[in-house]
Amino acid sequence: MSFTSPLAQAAPFTPANDAEVVERLPARAADDPTLRRVESLRKQLAAQPQDAALRIEIARRYFDLAMAQGDPRYVGYASGAIAPLASADPRDAAYWLVRGQLEQYNHDFEAALASLARAAELAPALADAYAWRAAIFMVQARAREALAECERLAPLAEPLWAVGCRAYARAGLGELQPAFDELSRAAGASPQATPAVRLWADTRLAEMALRLQRPEDAERFFRRALGLDITDQFLLAAYADFLLARQRAPEALKLLAGWERSDILLLRLALAGRAANDPRANEWTGELRERFQAAARRGDTLHEWEAARFELEVENRPERALQLAAENYKKQKEPRDAEMLMRTALAANRPAAAEPALAWLRSSGYQDPALAALSQQLAAKGGQR
Repeated sequence: MSFTSPLAQAAPFTPANDAEVVERLPARAADDPTLRRVESLRKQLAAQPQDAALRIEIARRYFDLAMAQGDPRYVGYASGAIAPLASADPRDAAYWLVRGQLEQYNHDFEAALASLARAAELAPALADAYAWRAAIFMVQARAREALAECERLAPLAEPLWAVGCRAYARAGLGELQPAFDELSRAAGASPQATPAVRLWADTRLAEMALRLQRPEDAERFFRRALGLDITDQFLLAAYADFLLARQRAPEALKLLAGWERSDILLLRLALAGRAANDPRANEWTGELRERFQAAARRGDTLHEWEAARFELEVENRPERALQLAAENYKKQKEPRDAEMLMRTALAANRPAAAEPALAWLRSSGYQDPALAALSQQLAAKGGQR
């Protein structure tokens, strides 16, 4: 990514002094029952290093921790756990599933799609393989291909999951209102659904409600998802953004208390701290700046969207923000990626730079008043509608 120097690509990094932060260790296992369990499995693995199923289970648990807590070190641990299995070309669908999940986390989307297809080939009833392929297609703005995966998922998954997958894809194809109605009815009729699926469905409903300009409904869905008491950094980030957009920074600070370890949540803490004149704001801003600089030295491109927002809203460097947003959009094309490209192009007074996002908006049928307004502002400065 342009945030990093080309020299940093895959180069070993040596800290300049003893005070420079190289790595922040995850929570201690003694403080976290989930970590205690995975540490116990690691001890078992030390005594049984040939146990492939145990390696896959450890990797799966680390991946779940990374998704919930936003700490990429867990992805490294997961990759390390299954690395010895790669040379044997395993015929275990669980291996290919977790491998595909790790590849998508690292934004190696084509490899991830192939691994997940291999998982589905080995275990045609493995619903997760289709769900993750659908998610990747959505990240790539390939909603019709995502919808096809959702149709494959439908007979294999619990009803709310199946409806949610389909509705999520349809909402990206110009069918926002019927998709919202379908998922809302399904969520109301599925109190027995697993908490994880209910959280996912409520988060999607909140996003759709915002696009339908129904913020009260959006907040109701956000709060219902939070009430499930499941740790999910993406839900926390989405609700924090909702609060920040409504000048409710003190509530965002309360929501994210203690979440400094997650980069995406530390960004929201820094933004909320500045908005609320919290005395910790400068500390959070400095910490985040340090992390982005360290990521650049490592050649880590996972958080380009957050880095672009940081440059735009905190550092007030729109050109730098646009550079990052444009690099990010080459790989990730979700609506929020398009929005960031449009916002940074507008701020940098370079409307033509937003053309890739505008082209997607024109051709997809995607409905969002916020993106439509950005499109109009860019057009007023010479960009295409």
